[in-house]
Amino acid sequence: MKKNINKKHNKNEPWLKWLTREFNSYEAFQDFELGKNPKDVAEDFISRNSIAISEVFENFDEEDKDTLDQFLKLTECEMHVFRILEKQIELRNKIRFVDFKKRKKMKS
Repeated sequence: MKKNINKKHNKNEPWLKWLTREFNSYEAFQDFELGKNPKDVAEDFISRNSIAISEVFENFDEEDKDTLDQFLKLTECEMHVFRILEKQIELRNKIRFVDFKKRKKMKS
């Protein structure tokens, strides 16, 4: 993986580490509270970091492309895991428990 050449940060830092650090420090939840959707938040992040990202692309090679492809697969997998968990929570909240001990007595 090539190194990132961003003057603002450690110039020997790998691009993926830089991207992860920058994105983790980005206040995306504030944007969500303002009603922005995830795609808009991502585009805002890219726009705010466009110079550093263009510097990353200057040295991007096949190894970097492979790394990016693997992380795309990983994040897609994580999204599916979160969706499955979300569905399980929804189902769990819909289940009603019946206490058979408190059954009504029927008159004959």
